[in-house]
Amino acid sequence: MITFIVAILLLIVGYFTYGKYIDKMFGPKSSRPTPAYNQRDDVDYLPMKASSNSLIQLLNIAGVGPIFGPIMGALYGPVAFIWIVVGCIFAGAVHDYLTGMISIRNKGAHLPELAGKFLGQVMKHFVNIFSILLLLLTGTVFVTSPALLLHNLMDGRIALGIIIFAIFVYYILSTILPIDKIIGRIYPIFGALLLISAVGIGFRLIQTGAPIPELNFSNMHPDGAPIFPLLFFTITCGALSGFHATQTPIISRTTNKEKNGRFIFYGMMIAEGIIAMIWAAAGMSLFNGYDGLNDVLARGEAALVVSQASHLLLGSVFGTIAVLGVIVLPITSGDTSFRSARMIIADYLNYGQRSIVKRIIVAAPLFVISFGLTQVDFTILWRYFSWANQTTAVVALWVGAMYLLIAKKNFWVAAIPAVFMTWNIFTYILSQKIGLGMDLNLSYVLAFILTILWIAYFTYQYKKITAGAKFELDYQIPNQQTT
Repeated sequence: MITFIVAILLLIVGYFTYGKYIDKMFGPKSSRPTPAYNQRDDVDYLPMKASSNSLIQLLNIAGVGPIFGPIMGALYGPVAFIWIVVGCIFAGAVHDYLTGMISIRNKGAHLPELAGKFLGQVMKHFVNIFSILLLLLTGTVFVTSPALLLHNLMDGRIALGIIIFAIFVYYILSTILPIDKIIGRIYPIFGALLLISAVGIGFRLIQTGAPIPELNFSNMHPDGAPIFPLLFFTITCGALSGFHATQTPIISRTTNKEKNGRFIFYGMMIAEGIIAMIWAAAGMSLFNGYDGLNDVLARGEAALVVSQASHLLLGSVFGTIAVLGVIVLPITSGDTSFRSARMIIADYLNYGQRSIVKRIIVAAPLFVISFGLTQVDFTILWRYFSWANQTTAVVALWVGAMYLLIAKKNFWVAAIPAVFMTWNIFTYILSQKIGLGMDLNLSYVLAFILTILWIAYFTYQYKKITAGAKFELDYQIPNQQTT
C-alpha cells in the first residue's frame, strides 16, 4: 500500500517539478497566436477554453490502454509501478508535451508532417502510412473492447453486433462533424463517468486496505515472460504511448494560448498515469495473487478483471457506473482515432476539409477497413497495436529531440527516452512471434546495433539541416492579436 500511495504522490510531484522544468526550457510564448486563430476553419481549427481542451485531451489519450495494459502488466508485479512512474514523468509526459507544443508552433501539424520536417521526407511517408495503420488498429480495438464490456454488462441481452454498429455510428458522426458539435459537448458527461470510476476504485483500494504488494524488482509473471522488452509493450498508455502523438495535434489546433500547453499536454499524461497506477494496483491485489489474476485474464481478458474489480469494490450500482466509466475511455479515444486519420490523410493529400462531403470522402474508406478488422481476434490486434504504438512514440521522441537540438536547448530530455525505446522496439520485433521470433539474447545485440545506426542517421540529419539554408524551426506568422 505504501508503494502505491508514494507512486501516486511522485506522479503529482513530477508535474509540478519536472513538468515545470520542461515547460520553462521549451519557452511558451503567450504573445504568439496559435493555429486556433491563424488557421481557423471552425471545423478542426477553432479556439477552445483550457478546461475543455484538457478534458478532451485526457479522454482522447486515455483509451483502454491505461486500464487493460496495467491490468495485464500487473502480472509482472510491483516493477510495473516503477515503469508507470518513471515512464510517465520522464518519457510519456515529455513526449505528449513536446508533440503538442511543436505542433502548435507548426500550424497544428500532425506527426507525419513533423517527422518529414525534422527527420527527413522519407520518414514523412513512412510515418504517414504507419500513423494511419496505428489509428485504424486503435479505432478498431476501441470498437470491440467497449462493445464487449457493454455486452457483458447487459448479460448479452443486446447482440454484440448491434452494439458494434451503434458505436460505429457515433464514430462516424464524431469524425466528420466540427469538433465542438459532438466531442466538445458530450465529453463533460464522459469525464464525470471517468472520474467516478478512477477515483472510486482508487479510494476503495485504500479504504479497504487492499493487499497491494510493496516495491521489489522481481519478475512475478506466472509464465516467466521477460520484463524487457515485454513490460514496455504491455503498459503503454499510462507510461509512454505513441497513440498520444496522433491525438495531441487535435488539441494543438484548438489551444488558445501556448502557456496552457503544460497543463493540457504534460498534465493530462500525468492524470493518465494515475489511472494506470490504480488499475495496476487493483490487478495485483484483488485476485489472490498473480496466478489468480492470470486465470481471470485467461477466462475473460482484461474486461472481466474490470467488471469483477468494479463490482467487488463498489457494489452493484456504483460498480456498474465504474464499468461505464471504463467503457467511456475507449469510445472517447476511438472517435478521435478516426478523426485523426481523416485529418492526416487530408493534410497529406492537401485536400481541404471545410466541406462535409470532402470529410465523408476521406472518412468512408477508413470505416469500411475498420469494420473488416473487427472480425480479427482481439489479442492479435492488441499485439500489433502495442508495437505500432511504441514505434510511433519513438518517432515522436526523436522529433522532439531534433527540435530541441536545433533550438540549442536540452535535447537530452527527449533523446534519452528515445534511445531506450528505440532499442526496445527493435528487440521486440526481432524476438517476438509477431516479428522474426529470434533468440532473445541475440535480439538484444542486434537491436543495439540497429539503435546505433539510427543515432548515426539522426546525427546525419541534424548536420544536413543545420548546414543548409536557414531552417525555419517554427512557422513564421504575421503579427496579429488573438481575441
